[in-house]
Amino acid sequence: MPRFRPRVRTGCSRRGRRPVTVFVGRSRTVGAVSTASPTRNLTLDGVFNFRDLGGYAAADGRHVRWRTVFRADGLGRLTAADVEALRPLGLKAVIDLRTERELDRRGRFPVETYPVTFHHLSVLDQTWDRDAAIRENLPATEFLHRAYTEILANGGPRFGAALEVLAQAEHLPAVFHCAAGKDRTGLLAALLLGLLGVDRDVIVADYELTQDTMERFLARTAAEDPELAASMAQTPPSFHVADPDAMALVIGDLEREHGSVAGYVETIGVGADGVARLRDLLLTAD
Repeated sequence: MPRFRPRVRTGCSRRGRRPVTVFVGRSRTVGAVSTASPTRNLTLDGVFNFRDLGGYAAADGRHVRWRTVFRADGLGRLTAADVEALRPLGLKAVIDLRTERELDRRGRFPVETYPVTFHHLSVLDQTWDRDAAIRENLPATEFLHRAYTEILANGGPRFGAALEVLAQAEHLPAVFHCAAGKDRTGLLAALLLGLLGVDRDVIVADYELTQDTMERFLARTAAEDPELAASMAQTPPSFHVADPDAMALVIGDLEREHGSVAGYVETIGVGADGVARLRDLLLTAD
């Protein structure tokens, strides 16, 4: 089974509005969860950011079901041992948000040994322009806010298609992922949790949990993949940061421009029926 290494304590939400339970990394608070058990993070050998979206409280008094929807980084790196560790989850579907080129270069979920329905829904036509980002040299919050806004503007229908996959009972449990599990995955997680009525502060805190896993990913890459490490060393630091302020700004934009996350999701093809199915399937009072 996956190895779990949690520590939890009680604290306040990011804006101090009410008490929440916070998930603590090795030396700092990095996110908020509504319950301490079962454990959120699944520690695997080849994948660094595979975690459960369950347990978060929704506005209607229910909470997100555990062991039903997961978010992750590049699943092409799963080892044989990782595949066996994930088998008890009973995954039915994998949603891959990466580009075709990324799939070709980095591999994909091993459907041959772990049969699932595989959904390739790239929300980017191409990955970020490293040279342009270096020239602009924007602060991480500004860079990510703009980049995320552009991803939602251009890849919205594919996010909508991903949500429709998750709204089908036959596809659950499911996992969605990109390369690092930070940007594209973070946006889909924000849309999903927002639809389910999870508080903005909690959504932002869930996104921020990725920061610790990014540090693990970069350290492993430096040790085991010199070519990739050299390439990543030439990218702006903002490419590797899970900046909570950027995610908070994006969610605030959606709420201001569309009334709510649900209002935005309606514009990308997920109607009231789809939202209702997502809430019925993913929320529980238990």
